[in-house]
Amino acid sequence: MGDITRGLEVVETSCNVSSLIMGETIENISRGVDMYTYKHPLGVCAGVCAFNFPVMIPLWMYPLATVCGNTYILKASERVANSSIILAELIQSNIS
Repeated sequence: MGDITRGLEVVETSCNVSSLIMGETIENISRGVDMYTYKHPLGVCAGVCAFNFPVMIPLWMYPLATVCGNTYILKASERVANSSIILAELIQSNIS
């Protein structure tokens, strides 16, 4: 139960991340000098699950990676692969 609860806290936090990753604009730092900060996705992120935290570890990584515009690849633990399969099915059912 604690595994899922801690993971859901990160999911809730990632819902608010979009305003933090927008970048910044500061104009007139000096004469004729402006500063612009752009944040771009990394591209592909990967995560490896441990057998003792099969749900919490993917929920720490997956929501933040996808909210930031990245693709996420999950390598499930061979001992408890069903946890990652169920998580992937839940994600897929909510997307479509």
